Amino acid sequence: MINKEGLLKGITQASFIALARALTLVENDIAPAAELLRSLELNQTPVIGITGPPGAGKSTLVNAITKHLTEQNKRIAILAVDPTSPFNFGSLLGDRIRMSQHFNNPNVYIRSIATRGALGGISAKTIEMVDVIKAANFDVIFVETVGVGQSEVEIAGLADKTVVVLVPESGDEIQHIKSGLMEVAQAFVVNKADREGADTFANNLKKLVYQQHQQIPVFKTVADKDTGVTELCSWLLEPTLADNPRRPFLMAEKALKIIQHYRMAGLDKQALLLAITAALKEPDFNIYKFTDNWTRS
Repeated sequence: MINKEGLLKGITQASFIALARALTLVENDIAPAAELLRSLELNQTPVIGITGPPGAGKSTLVNAITKHLTEQNKRIAILAVDPTSPFNFGSLLGDRIRMSQHFNNPNVYIRSIATRGALGGISAKTIEMVDVIKAANFDVIFVETVGVGQSEVEIAGLADKTVVVLVPESGDEIQHIKSGLMEVAQAFVVNKADREGADTFANNLKKLVYQQHQQIPVFKTVADKDTGVTELCSWLLEPTLADNPRRPFLMAEKALKIIQHYRMAGLDKQALLLAITAALKEPDFNIYKFTDNWTRS
């Protein structure tokens, strides 16, 4: 029998073993996960969302930021949200490999989590696991998303600050950035800024921000060379507004994801796979008729 009180005590005392065990229970809905979540005393630890397209260097940037902050004796937690394999429902990537230099640092905790089918990478499990980490007295929590589809929008419902990482090669796409993204991002980072066209791209991005009447800083970094990281870290550590007018909307999105997750808790994906494998052998297979059997209460 797992001792909930012992786990809670271990988490608050900065035990990585207790934290890892609690996160595993919560991620897999193993008792006493539900009671544990309802007993958490959450700290006001800032949650920083790092998102952007694949190849933008998000993991390298988080690695550089972590190095900079740990040199200031900050305790850092990193939750790397990896894509879910459609075949085995596990995570596909291993962002922790790119952060190997921090593995033995007692002030850094790194954990990967699969998206579990969430389009934008933020599932109810991600939300719950972040809350567990917030009880563990870290100075900053980073959540790095897969950077596909609606990840930039979804991370806003979880993070206190959302950083969108781009690269100079995105220059031709800058005019296609949705206005919604401008509302979500608290900062843009042009990473790999030593590449050709970086200055032009950053200036165009600043003009776009200005045209949208947004107060959004644009940083230029070369993460693998630690260039521009100090300025970015200074901004990251600035306190957020305590009375954030967006908070009710963001919390509503957070609540919606948790409710959706538990409403869908009875759906067995493996059973669904087996059922559809058999149904596909029928010549008159119809996906809508098939799903009728799964949606009727």
